[in-house]
Order: sequence, then C-alpha cells, then structure tokens
Amino acid sequence: MLHNFGSINLDHFYRVPHLVAPGETLASRDYRVGLGGKGANQSLAMARAGGRLCHWGRLGRQDAWAGDILARAGVEVGHLALVDEPSGHAIIQVDDAGENAIILFPGANHGFSRADLETLVATAEPGDWLLLQNECRGLATLIPLAAERGLAIAFNPAPMAAGVLELPLHHCRLLFVNRTEAAQLADLPVEATASALLDALATRLPDSELVLTLGGEGAWYQHGSERLHQPALPVTAVDTTAAGDTFIGYFMAALQAEMPVSDCLERAATAAALGVQRPGAAESIPDRDEVERALQDAASR
Repeated sequence: MLHNFGSINLDHFYRVPHLVAPGETLASRDYRVGLGGKGANQSLAMARAGGRLCHWGRLGRQDAWAGDILARAGVEVGHLALVDEPSGHAIIQVDDAGENAIILFPGANHGFSRADLETLVATAEPGDWLLLQNECRGLATLIPLAAERGLAIAFNPAPMAAGVLELPLHHCRLLFVNRTEAAQLADLPVEATASALLDALATRLPDSELVLTLGGEGAWYQHGSERLHQPALPVTAVDTTAAGDTFIGYFMAALQAEMPVSDCLERAATAAALGVQRPGAAESIPDRDEVERALQDAASR
C-alpha cells in the first residue's frame, strides 16, 4: 500500500494570451474551478494508473466534493479530514504556449499537528510506501516518524523552498526532482548538465534513488552506478499543469506493480505526454487504458 501525505487544493484556472506582467491588467478568455494540489494530482494519477493508495490530507468541510472525486477514482479517503478552515487553493494562469504561473494559498494543508502525524503513521504497515510533496506542513516531523515506522519514503520537493535543504533527506528512498529542484539540492546553477546534476546528487544522497525530469530533454533514473534515460515524447504542449504529478503517479503505480524501472519511466513519460496535450490539472490526467493504447501504438511503429 502507498500512503500519500498530500495537498488538496481548489484550482482556479485563467486562460490568458500571455502570463501577466507586473502592473498589467489582462482579460482572461476562460475560467474554471477544479481539483488540484500536487498531492491530489499525484493520488489521482496513481489511482488512474491502477495503483492502490490512501490519501492523507485536510480539506475545508464546504469542499467535500473534492474528496469525492478522489474516492470515485479509487483513492482511499478514510484518512482525509474535513475541517472548519479554508481549503488550500491556487490561482493558475495558462498562456497560449501552454506555460503556467501559479499563486498558492496553503489553507488547510498547513494545519497538521504532531499528534495528527503520529496517528496517520500508525495506520501504515512497515514496508508501505509514503509519498510526500512540499505543500503540506510537518515534513520535518513526519519523515523521521515514517522512517522509524519502516516506511519507504518517496519525496517530490515541490514547490522547492529553502527549508527542503534542512530536511533529513537521507531517509528518502526515492526522490523526484525537476531541473530547478535538482540544481538547488546539488548547489549547482540551473544551467548545469543532467550528468553534472546527477553526479552531485549521487554524492549528496548516495543511498537514494533519483528520478530527474527535464521536460523536453526526457527523464533520468539513477541509483548507485545505474543510470537510465527516458527520451521525451514528441508532442505539442497545450498546458503543462500537473505534468510532473502525472509522471510521479504513473511511476509509483508501475513501481508498485513491480515493473522494471525502464518500464516505470516509459509509462510515466507516456502518461505525462498525453496529459500536456489537454488543458487543466486533474482533468488532464489520462486513465490507464489510454496510456496502454499509446504504449501499444509506440511499440507497433
């Protein structure tokens, strides 16, 4: 079983010709509200990929519909707390090139107490996976608790912040990072090559498995002396929101199914490539059948 200690946000999407500049007022051509948050996106992606998981999160009571979306997808939500606080939410601009800019309000995602975390960890069995992002408060407490419980920890340090560098990352079995996150963890310029980033991260975290996602440059997996590359799929992006979350959810589902790492990378990259070709966050995440068809089509070429 995998447990996802993850954010749940309400995403407010605005479609704009370009990202708003300082001092500019810009009319939006479209507006939608949907389920979002890195935690919810990753749970939804893993469930759509056929994985088994339980979501640990907090949501404003008035927004229970967001938890219902997760439940209908197959995510266990018995440890999702409905609270009398505002839910987390994000204001997302998406421009004509598919790029996005996001303002995030954490809301209920930051309300976990130590007692809450101890209770959640006690529900997991040694050997279970715990998936983390950096949108919920309490990671400095939770990571040691999870390690002591014998959980395998996967961490996506997004959104990246200075506090991540102070976390006990040596407890993480698996790290998912993009170029910016990798550069900050490795103390290298963001323009550094993939090889330089991987070398530096291997030195800092020699016992951790690493997945480095680089958009159009594909993705890398590294553990010890093993290094694998997954090329990017040639697609035209409409909206890159949740692409990384889709990749992680599909990778973890494939890993849970005990697939080889090369297959985990291929499935994750295929799912992310399908997702960026449609607008939105949660609604852009493909289901397993769609990914299977895309993999079969690629194999037949």
